[in-house]
Amino acid sequence: MKLINKFFICVLAVASPLAGCDTDALHDLNVNPQAVDEIDLNYLFTAAELGSAAGGSGGDNRYIDWRTNIGFAAHAIQQLAHVQGSPGIAPGDKYTDNTESYNAPWEFMYGDQLKNLAEIIKQTGPGGYDDGEKSNLRNAARILAVFNFHRLTDFYGNIPYTEANKGMGGTDGSAGILFPKYDTQQAVYQDMLKELDEAAAALSASDPDQGFKNGDIIYDGDVTKWKKFAYSLMLRLAMRVSFVDQNLAETYIAKAVTGGVFTSNSDNPYVKMALAPSEWTNQNGISRAFYPGDGGQVSYLSKTLIDMLKGPNTGSTVDDDPRLMIISGGKATWSATTWTPTDVNPLTQKGLPNGQDQASLNALEGKTVNLDAEYSKINFLLLQDDEPYQLMNYAEAELLLAEAAERGLGDVTDAQGHYEAGVKGAMQMYTPYDASLAVSDAAVTNYLAERPYTGTTDEKLEMIGNQLWLSKFLNWWEAWSDWRRTGYPVLTPVNFTGNVTNGTIPVRLRYQNGEVAINPNYATGATLPDEPTTKVWWDVQD
Repeated sequence: MKLINKFFICVLAVASPLAGCDTDALHDLNVNPQAVDEIDLNYLFTAAELGSAAGGSGGDNRYIDWRTNIGFAAHAIQQLAHVQGSPGIAPGDKYTDNTESYNAPWEFMYGDQLKNLAEIIKQTGPGGYDDGEKSNLRNAARILAVFNFHRLTDFYGNIPYTEANKGMGGTDGSAGILFPKYDTQQAVYQDMLKELDEAAAALSASDPDQGFKNGDIIYDGDVTKWKKFAYSLMLRLAMRVSFVDQNLAETYIAKAVTGGVFTSNSDNPYVKMALAPSEWTNQNGISRAFYPGDGGQVSYLSKTLIDMLKGPNTGSTVDDDPRLMIISGGKATWSATTWTPTDVNPLTQKGLPNGQDQASLNALEGKTVNLDAEYSKINFLLLQDDEPYQLMNYAEAELLLAEAAERGLGDVTDAQGHYEAGVKGAMQMYTPYDASLAVSDAAVTNYLAERPYTGTTDEKLEMIGNQLWLSKFLNWWEAWSDWRRTGYPVLTPVNFTGNVTNGTIPVRLRYQNGEVAINPNYATGATLPDEPTTKVWWDVQD
């Protein structure tokens, strides 16, 4: 892996767009600089995997996470909170505009990982120099492309899809497309589900391309696990459209179950990260955004999150979620060299309310607040620079199956069994970060006994939605999408002075500035009005 990544630093750095691109650079987002006469496509695949985790295989790996996953989604979804005037980026806390948070996914995904994946798919298809010789690589690239396009369309709505990343033209000599048309989100979802179906079916253990594992830093070429990834992603996409296209959803829920989704945490797709050879490419971008002396984003946990983890009996730990002191490292000070906890008592952990500045917080608390002494922070054991980067998890698959069963979708049964398996999976998935973060079976059993899966259908769906939200800690953009689709957990919006949503939680990103300025197809094909209050196609919650 380290040898491969050294290659990226020297050769593939052009894959990463710059944060402040000029018009020519923005014009080139649809042109592929990786389109050379011939290159080992495994290198491009590793670059795409790194980019899918950290935001850019050849540039600043913390940029997109810091701006969008953390600054926007984690705060909007009320798992983190931020005080106006403190260091860091947090437009999601008070619903303010931040151009970088809006632009980052568009620039990095189209300009980095999707370019690499497009070149792989092009060169392993008709007329390509590896046509027919790298079937598993081709189909894993199709799955990873869906993963990235899925994020983009959920952020923005309608997006360039069928004509995206075709600026260099085809292997048949066809002209390049510099200004791609927009596809509706409905059409994008229909095609993404088809792509997953075809790619998963085409993966084969008998593929003669044994070199695929050399470029695969997620599953080391394990075709069985790639199939599970594809079918689990299919289940996610099917459930995401289930309120607007039930027939499509049911078709692909059934296909996902038949194909086989994740069955344990050993199936979780992680992109392996490392301290060397480059902090800009190999290290975990989430960690780098928070780490003092590097990013320095403040890491206070929200009141919404801490209150849910502590349970209704605040005077006892009996009903606490076992994740409380996994997600929280306690009240602590954190410098570039030391983590110093000052209060690790579960009973006294406290979350920061969203939507506050220092003056309003002082008034709320009735004193001049010392933030470090008052509020819990993310556990620094989750934020080391060489942490693996999780793309999806087994718990999500089980919780989505629980929801499908509860709603009578796709002939899925045993909602309670899937729910309990999902909760257990979510609680026991943190050991790849540190062995000390293990949760025993007994602790899970106790939690489930304290919160039994009972009640009306709506009450059970709320339990499932809350657990999906909890399972997406660190993967905040997906927690945001789950909340938009389900309405759970029930969040109380903030209404800070100067917000751009009239006191409602944002439900999409604005399009990238350069795209709006230069692509003539924007006016006729984009999701408009281009406001953070305009819902995407599948978001039909009140």
